[in-house]
Amino acid sequence: MIAYEHQVLGDHRGKLVAIESNRQVPFEIKRVFYIYGTQQDTPRGNHSHYKTKQYLIAVNGKCKVTLNDGRQEITYDLDAPNKGVFQDALIWGTMHDFSSDCVLLVLADNFYESSDYITNYQEFLSIVNGKF
Repeated sequence: MIAYEHQVLGDHRGKLVAIESNRQVPFEIKRVFYIYGTQQDTPRGNHSHYKTKQYLIAVNGKCKVTLNDGRQEITYDLDAPNKGVFQDALIWGTMHDFSSDCVLLVLADNFYESSDYITNYQEFLSIVNGKF
């Protein structure tokens, strides 16, 4: 569970943030998706992955991301397009408190597989605590 602040490049024409596999993002990017048009009081995520790692950036607007490793929970504010948070495999993640203009970009190291999702929190706790 690591938050990053990326270097902002640019000049009088505008700003630019570069994100590259295995450089600013700690894995090879295989999948990109984004979430938008969310309801402020409706959380997203509420799951973990067995193997997929993700990197989240609010490229517009803002939201909060809460990550939980089964022992500790940390909430990150993604409120600038140069801030990102790394969500490792076997970390429970919830995105919430979306602004009405939020666009949350997610970079992943694996292609989508429904079998990679853990959607039951008690099952997640059993797995990360070695009881499953």
